[in-house]
Amino acid sequence: MDSLITAAGRALAAGDPLGALQRVALRDDPPALALRGIAMAQLGDFAKAKDLLRRAQRKFSPKEAVARARCVVAEAEIALAARDLGWPAQVLEAARATLKAHGDRANAALAQHLHLRRMLLVGSLNEAEQALGNIDSLSLPPALRTAHELVAAGLAMRRIQTKRAQAALRAAREAARAAAIPALIAEVDAAFRILDTPAARLIEGGRERSLLLEGVEALLSSKALVVDDCRYAVRDNGSSVSLARRPVLFALVRVLAEAWPQDASRETLLRRAFRARQADESHRARLRVEIGRLRRALRGIADVTATKQGFVLAPLRAHGVAVLARPVEEKHAEILACLADGESWSSSALALALGKGQRTVQRALDELAAAGKAERIGSARARRWTSPSLPGFTSILLLSGPLPGG
Repeated sequence: MDSLITAAGRALAAGDPLGALQRVALRDDPPALALRGIAMAQLGDFAKAKDLLRRAQRKFSPKEAVARARCVVAEAEIALAARDLGWPAQVLEAARATLKAHGDRANAALAQHLHLRRMLLVGSLNEAEQALGNIDSLSLPPALRTAHELVAAGLAMRRIQTKRAQAALRAAREAARAAAIPALIAEVDAAFRILDTPAARLIEGGRERSLLLEGVEALLSSKALVVDDCRYAVRDNGSSVSLARRPVLFALVRVLAEAWPQDASRETLLRRAFRARQADESHRARLRVEIGRLRRALRGIADVTATKQGFVLAPLRAHGVAVLARPVEEKHAEILACLADGESWSSSALALALGKGQRTVQRALDELAAAGKAERIGSARARRWTSPSLPGFTSILLLSGPLPGG
């Protein structure tokens, strides 16, 4: 390998893509094409980067298996940055196996961490946690150790485990400083800010206040009956009843929880749960049926008692009732939460990350675009969607993945 290629590689490792391009910008040999591709990716031109890496991979001979595998890993990293979550994972795994077999442990570890980050994005938390535990982070170079700890922190945040998240972020900051790469240090600092940003709202006793992630964890481990609007569940100190597939029942229990310890009138329940502007006898009959279903769903943790004006929620074991509400009441909040990371997403990637149908996501994106809350970039299959971050809150609780006791 000649000196210019070596110098360009060192520049890229230090986070200096312009310095790398100065050395190889006019060269078309495979190593130079690969380095140019990585440099363009660091500069944010993913389409050009992908084209350069594919050209490099074609030019490397079949005997240069390690070089080809490195191109595959670099392309997978670009796909992840571009939120192309449908990129074939089996191709990345084959490249990882090749790199590991040839002793390139650093790039094999990079491939493994790219797969972990993809699993984190799509909500495969159990699989990601198991795979992460099989990696010896102490043997990794500082840059990869930073990536490792960021994945660990992301898992802890999604699990609402703030102490684990803080410990992982402190380790990530130490590793990023050892790597001396400004972009990595900035990424860790941004992750730290999530812990200091409101993650949800607490509605209790007629009052409302914002909660940090640490406050959410404390609430979920308290003795209160928590109506969790972020996961559509009712939680009682370790036990949980999911109402994600029963939206009417969840709407009823949220109204009852907001009114507690007072009752909620029948008119309020009909208006908010059924969206009935003028209630008639058929609405009242349906309300009685749904309240009966709610009683059966909450059996063992709460009862719903009729009053003169309406109904009141009666917890059986909990000391108090609280509503854990989303940081903002926003239609299509889960999509906005994904777009709030500042990256550009395809509709297929959003559908995969949220577990929804692509047509459903596309209709939601069209609504958000019409309201000025999402922006189209490109057209046809190359179209991507982005949105400015919603100010003042973290999206952790809007994304998929189970909470403790879920």
